Amino acid sequence: MLRGIKKDWKKIILRETKKSYFKELIDFLDERYKTEEVFPPKKEILSAFKLCDFNDIKVVIIGQDPYHGPGQAHGLSFSVKPGNKVPPSLKNIYKELLADLNIKPVEHGHLEKWAKQGVLLLNSVFTVEKGKPASHRKKGWEEFSSEIIKELNENHQSLVFILWGNDAKKKGESIDRKKHLVLESAHPSPFSVKNFQGNKHFSKTNSYLKKNNIKAIDWNLN
Repeated sequence: MLRGIKKDWKKIILRETKKSYFKELIDFLDERYKTEEVFPPKKEILSAFKLCDFNDIKVVIIGQDPYHGPGQAHGLSFSVKPGNKVPPSLKNIYKELLADLNIKPVEHGHLEKWAKQGVLLLNSVFTVEKGKPASHRKKGWEEFSSEIIKELNENHQSLVFILWGNDAKKKGESIDRKKHLVLESAHPSPFSVKNFQGNKHFSKTNSYLKKNNIKAIDWNLN
């Protein structure tokens, strides 16, 4: 699971693996991967930490749990592997990109390009069982993702935290808003999209980064 993780992330994650909650989580996952179809594949659970190291993070987008359909989830929140249809929530994200920055939607849902620029696509829960959304909640992942956010909050300056939906907003309660920019709105799910549209989070993110002499994100996925 730790193979390929960037150096500074590995230090943080190794520290967590020694805690009792994480050991219990691993025991749970070992059993579930043997008896159920679990997403993403084991080797992709921590993909978000393989594409950009801790010190290079600029933006954190917090999701809920992975997509629960076969072949979709690959360790980045809101992203799907190439060859999959763009999920409804991501379609709504693309619509906001168009409205905000006039970036036309692409035909794929693979967000690796964002991740490589320093956008941490972080789920609150990192695994899920086929067809069972939220099936791995309260097993330890929430504590792990909270520790990641804590590390970023304490050891970075001028990050942008993008919180979509109530779960993400709860995760953001401990973030120091004097040090970082926190952007909040409804989740881009079709159920709440009316309160997501028009949030202009992409342009606000880049304005804040530029203001702090940090290179802006190229949100175009072409």
